[in-house]
Amino acid sequence: MSPLLIFVLIPLLMMIALFFTNNRKQVNLISLSGSLLLLLSAIALVVLFWRERTAGNTAQMLFAADTVWYREFNIHIATGVDGISVLMVLLSAIIVFTASLVSWRIESMPKEFYTWFSFLAAGAFGFFISIDLFTMFFFLEMSVVPKFLLIGVWGSGRKDYSAMKLVLMLMGGSVLVLTGILGIYYLTGAETLNIVELAHKNIEQPAQSILFALLFTGFGIIGALFPFHVWVPDGHSSAPTSVSMFLSGISMKLGAYGAFRVAICLLPEGAHQLAWIFLILSGFSVVYGAFAALGQSDLKYINAYASISHCGLMFFAFLIFNETALTGAFLQMISHGLITALFFACIGMIYSRTHTRLVSEMGGLMKVMPFIGVGFIIAGLASLGLPGFSGFVAEMTIFIGAFQNSGELQRWFTIFATASIVITAVYILRVVGKVLYGKQEHQAYDSLADAYWWERVTMITLIAAVVLVGTMPSWFSNMIQDGLAPLVAGLVK
Repeated sequence: MSPLLIFVLIPLLMMIALFFTNNRKQVNLISLSGSLLLLLSAIALVVLFWRERTAGNTAQMLFAADTVWYREFNIHIATGVDGISVLMVLLSAIIVFTASLVSWRIESMPKEFYTWFSFLAAGAFGFFISIDLFTMFFFLEMSVVPKFLLIGVWGSGRKDYSAMKLVLMLMGGSVLVLTGILGIYYLTGAETLNIVELAHKNIEQPAQSILFALLFTGFGIIGALFPFHVWVPDGHSSAPTSVSMFLSGISMKLGAYGAFRVAICLLPEGAHQLAWIFLILSGFSVVYGAFAALGQSDLKYINAYASISHCGLMFFAFLIFNETALTGAFLQMISHGLITALFFACIGMIYSRTHTRLVSEMGGLMKVMPFIGVGFIIAGLASLGLPGFSGFVAEMTIFIGAFQNSGELQRWFTIFATASIVITAVYILRVVGKVLYGKQEHQAYDSLADAYWWERVTMITLIAAVVLVGTMPSWFSNMIQDGLAPLVAGLVK
């Protein structure tokens, strides 16, 4: 059995253990222990991966294992990691750990909530460690039902509508992804679904273009690419805080990761042929999301539209087809996952105390909850790209890489996309100023409590990660370039 499957087994074992719990204390103990074990395992994986590379192991995928699952259709449980997927596992572990802490005092059916949340986590980890297309799709689908239940049962507002809208959109994306995978399966002779081996197979035009359009669109729906982003604002606004953290921090990254690993890397000719279409869509995602966030008054809607903008940058960078921009895309995946999780965590903490998410009903919160306020400010500054935080490193790497592409369309859309920096600064500074330093709207806010210990651990963990990426970017970029090295040669023209 692959040692990487521990990242799937731990959440599944948590589900079994939760079944036998009798009270909230036991539920919290299991969720904290399991999520902490996942985080420590992810850190250990990074260390072991780095040691293998330092020792001279040049295999494209490390800790690889392959077990036949269904021989008749050549379906295997194939796992392995490179520098990119190792960092995705680490990002997922950080967010699962902090999201579990944020839900420490969930009131309604905590055992059932953490059970479905653990199932959701198992799907994400399985997706990132899989190198077999069918297994990747299997783990991608594992997370659909938990999302529906976590929002529909434990959400707020129009939760039934939001849950159904999210699931229908994601299932639509999954149908396109499955169709593309089946196309690759049959056009390559049905010999294997291993992505490392498929990268050496040749599919002729125009089949590549058709399959690329299906796969990139399918993964684009999951990753909130314009105009397929419509599930994001309602889904995020109705979801519980921890689920919002997961949706924006991990689930949307599944779409971006799949778009690159499957659509672009396996169908490079189709990617180059149709890049201009999706480049335009991703450029609009970046600017549209920023403008839409500017016009919102609900904190969750602001962060949801901001996520559309920042995730659009990932797709934009993928379609530049050079190592610098691709490195920036994966830095952006890590950065946005951490920043948006921190933002949603702070929003959830504020909402649980004020019982409102409307900016107009807040003000002067910094003096009554300074710890949460500092976390909110750091999330905002990192999001608008202040040097020293992860957002600056990721966005600058993308824009520098984009300008290295000599294509006229790429350069014009790079200029267009950079407008999002100014727009982001406007809505971030407006929100921070009004919520934390504006006139206090209600005297009752004077008695609000600041962060509890589990909330402080959540914020400190996420802030430390954001600062680490921002101050030590070369370590992360080296890890990413390790994964890109065998892939870039087939993409650059």
